[in-house]
Amino acid sequence: MEGQYRELIRQKIVDSLAADVPSFTHRDVHLPAVAKKAVAVIGMRRTGKTTFLWQVLAGKVHEGASRDGLLYFGFEDERLGGLTAADLQLIVEEYYRLHPEWRDGRRRAVFFLDEIQVVPGWEVFARRLLDTEQVELFLSGSSARLLSREVATSMRGRAMEALVHPFSFREFLRHEGREPERPPDRLPKAARSAIEKHLRSYLAQGGFPEALGASVRDRFALLRGYVDTALLRDVIERHAVSHPVALRWMVRQLLGNAGGSFSINKFHGALHSQNIAVGKDTLYAYLAHLEDAFLIRTVSLGSESERQRMVNPRKVYPIDMGLIPIYDAAGRSNLGHALETAVLLELERRGAEISYVRTANGFEVDFLARYPEGHRELIQVCADLDEPTTREREVRALVDAHRDYRDASLHLISLAPEVPPDLPENIRWQSASAWLLTQSPSAK
Repeated sequence: MEGQYRELIRQKIVDSLAADVPSFTHRDVHLPAVAKKAVAVIGMRRTGKTTFLWQVLAGKVHEGASRDGLLYFGFEDERLGGLTAADLQLIVEEYYRLHPEWRDGRRRAVFFLDEIQVVPGWEVFARRLLDTEQVELFLSGSSARLLSREVATSMRGRAMEALVHPFSFREFLRHEGREPERPPDRLPKAARSAIEKHLRSYLAQGGFPEALGASVRDRFALLRGYVDTALLRDVIERHAVSHPVALRWMVRQLLGNAGGSFSINKFHGALHSQNIAVGKDTLYAYLAHLEDAFLIRTVSLGSESERQRMVNPRKVYPIDMGLIPIYDAAGRSNLGHALETAVLLELERRGAEISYVRTANGFEVDFLARYPEGHRELIQVCADLDEPTTREREVRALVDAHRDYRDASLHLISLAPEVPPDLPENIRWQSASAWLLTQSPSAK
């Protein structure tokens, strides 16, 4: 069997080193740059992790690296079925047999190991590779076996993460060949109007690359398939889920109610009324599994009290706006929910720690964002601020929350292209398109 694998691995290496770099839409993913650390590229299925590996490879070629020192090796190959951790050493042996000059210590080869998690025990091999060879190492995998906490535990501090989301709004425009060359406030009116139109399309379609441009029927079928595959392979099979009916009920509720509060106690009661017997601890575990699989993102109450964060409901968002109309009970898009989801995902891309705020007077602010450099922002998101009562409610919540977060700047984001009237001077309003196209310092 080793001889069969050796020959196959050797051929795959030869083919890979001779392959042209595929075309791709450039992604604005934060890439950690810490010496002697592997980079684990993680994210939901079909978000473009493999493409991102090729982007990193292309970037190194552009910087002057020799192509024969950059090895991409994909493990999603049925001929590699049954490969063990011990067999992974064959990749190292065959690569250096072809290119012994990269083992002299003067240069470092770069290995891009895609979907390596399909090989049991890959973590031991990856650690040994870092310890014994002069290589840079990039790993990628679906959330089935390459989760954030597993990277931290299995690699024992030897890996950093790069999280690939579906397309951001800027990436969406770039993919369509419509990325603006100047900031939105420096564009002519016609160009700004076009961007506002594209934003609504983005909020409706979402950012999964394969789904863009597809008909509504095909897009829904494609995205539903993504969710079903993630549920089956990344949750049900992986965790031996004993109550798949309860899990699917949970998924429908979470994906169709973006930004809504989710209480395990209330959901448990709803299941009980339908004669679905499942324990609360099991439901807590399911919620964690769904977040691990990157199907959902959860936001806890902003509080210094751990107990307060635990006992208050979390707000839940899908990983992409395109999922909302598929699972919404009314079967329609919701601009407000989609916009709030887009803002949440953009904050996550920018590296912010995110929570929500509920004041002592009962007002709620959508997001409290804390950036790595320490700056905090209170952010309120509202699709339509035309109604004075709506505008007053959103402003009142920000002002009230500011009493508890004096160091935070106040931000109001809406779809309207023009600044709403009568805003307090300390509240900064931005159109959603302008905010989404702004590059924060933390994202660089």
